[in-house]
Amino acid sequence: MSSGVRVRVAEDGDVEGIRDVFLAVYGADYPYESFFDRAWLRRSVHTDDIIMLVADDPETGAVLGSASVVLDVGAHSDLVGEMGRLVVHPDHRGRGVGRALMKGRLDQVRDRLHLAMVENRCVHSFSQRISRANGFAPVGFLPMKHTLEGRESVALYVRLFDAARVLRRNHPRVIPEAAALAEGALRSCGVEPDVVVDDSTRAWPPSPDGTFVAEALTSVGYPALLRVERGRVRNREIFGPMRLQYGFFKLTTRHADYLVARGAAGPDRGPGPLAGAVGFIHDDHEQTVRIFELIPLQDAAARFLLGTLLERARAWGVAYVEVDVSAHAPRMQRTLLELGFTPAAYVPSGVFWDVERLDVVKMVRLLVPLKTGPLELVDEARHVAAPVLRALSERQVLPRLAEALRTIGVFRGLDEEQATRVASACGLARFETGEALFEARSDADRLFLLLEGAVEVRLPGAAAPAGHVTAGEPLGERALLTGQHHSARATATSPVEAAVLHRDDLRAVERQRPDIGLVLYRNLAIGLGRKLARSNTP
Repeated sequence: MSSGVRVRVAEDGDVEGIRDVFLAVYGADYPYESFFDRAWLRRSVHTDDIIMLVADDPETGAVLGSASVVLDVGAHSDLVGEMGRLVVHPDHRGRGVGRALMKGRLDQVRDRLHLAMVENRCVHSFSQRISRANGFAPVGFLPMKHTLEGRESVALYVRLFDAARVLRRNHPRVIPEAAALAEGALRSCGVEPDVVVDDSTRAWPPSPDGTFVAEALTSVGYPALLRVERGRVRNREIFGPMRLQYGFFKLTTRHADYLVARGAAGPDRGPGPLAGAVGFIHDDHEQTVRIFELIPLQDAAARFLLGTLLERARAWGVAYVEVDVSAHAPRMQRTLLELGFTPAAYVPSGVFWDVERLDVVKMVRLLVPLKTGPLELVDEARHVAAPVLRALSERQVLPRLAEALRTIGVFRGLDEEQATRVASACGLARFETGEALFEARSDADRLFLLLEGAVEVRLPGAAAPAGHVTAGEPLGERALLTGQHHSARATATSPVEAAVLHRDDLRAVERQRPDIGLVLYRNLAIGLGRKLARSNTP
């Protein structure tokens, strides 16, 4: 406890003081009006699902700040708590009020939770430093998640208590795109990294057009879906704050929805058979969707449901979609990656399932351009945020890249899903005017696909260029096939943005997806045949 600051559990008489602190910190235009609602604050003081604390001056009794813990975060009695909004009156900053409130929260929950998490603002580093000083560790960066004056990003911090470490299931399996994030988060939490990188498991398959139809879950269809879930769903791949068996009434009052997939049926046969469902929470104010459950009764329904939900989210004006995936479910991780999601956080022991705790990969899909604005991050958070921001920047061009791949001879004939799979293996590179993409006689191990700009190709000692490459064209195809050194220098003649596909990454795609390899080598044979025909022409 800091000098002149007392932390205690809030009471009825503190409601007005808590309200005044929120008004002083955020102003009357704060979009979350419930924080100013006396009835809502009074319920928060008395509910068993929330611990509400206040910091006051022991001499005057004036409320200096407030903080909360939301205990019922998970849908599976996860014993996970989320540290709610911590606010300190501007007139009393610098007195250690924030530190005292954080310590008070930990004292309240350390014997009641396995894991605590907190989302720290990134427009300043105050809350990040408080979290770090109280044993929390950064495990992710969630871009543009919340709406305040604009869209704000948050750094996700967690603290593991003893039970979370003892009950954690070892050796999670993650896709390569999540591996570095997972290892960094585990080290940050003091857990020896033990992830197994899975680069061979394929995604849930796509469904041909017309296979399924989607509809909103109603009370009529609820009992049938509930029977299916209880009887057949065993190995969950997606987790969240709700579950179907909470009851239809509770789902609707908590603003949770389900999208149901049915097999297509003829006009006279009534609704088709149930094929699966996806549960989600749509927050219209925040412009977010949180996916919390997936029940695939047919393999192809999983991808159909997720893709359909993304289409509807875009139509609703949603900016941010989030889903927690089991770190032991590389198939679902791969599926979401191919649907444009990015691993943004890795939470050790993030969910309690059966008798053990599973790690969680938190994956994010932005449906608006990435614009984070100025960020103030402590060093530990910066190390976590950097790979997420880099990956998100690359994901922004994925649809454009997948479309461009289908126009290149080597990749012609790929369907949408296949092109997206190849595109997801590509990186993104930028070059300024005059910068070399590669030099003559340098190692050739990658293909460049120009998305913007132009490149000049010149042989050593030549007075004139050997050629030019413009947007939509490939550069260095031979590197993909032979591995020989480059015979010329390639120089950007304007700012260039290019997708980059390394030969090793292409081979990994071919190994995992023989159907893609078949298309690539067929195109290669056709191209070589044409060259041979030209060489034999009199």
